[in-house]
Amino acid sequence: MRSVRIDCLGFHDSLMTPDPGSPRAEPEAQPTELFGLTGLRAQPRERVPIRTRASGVTRAAWRLPIASDQGTGAIVMVEASPPESYYRGEGVFLGWAQERLAAVHDALLPKSDEPPFDMPQLG
Repeated sequence: MRSVRIDCLGFHDSLMTPDPGSPRAEPEAQPTELFGLTGLRAQPRERVPIRTRASGVTRAAWRLPIASDQGTGAIVMVEASPPESYYRGEGVFLGWAQERLAAVHDALLPKSDEPPFDMPQLG
């Protein structure tokens, strides 16, 4: 296990655990070029405990390590509430805008074969 430090949002050092992921029938091809980065390769997401300046409690976030021809980095996604997520870039992604980080993060996530969870409306 490694530790990670994220200073932008005031996170503390933390231990990471790998995301077990969801089973897939066949791996899908990831995009190899986005926003000027070529040869993109994502590793499995890791669950990381974090602390923010605004809260006194430890929360969890997802860290997606990414390698490219231009260097390595990671995108950390903090889910503040169901409709609200924040992104933090590391390495080659440091200083990127939230929208660009979200686009790269979503494009490199493995796609699940399972249908999305649907809550039936009763009554």
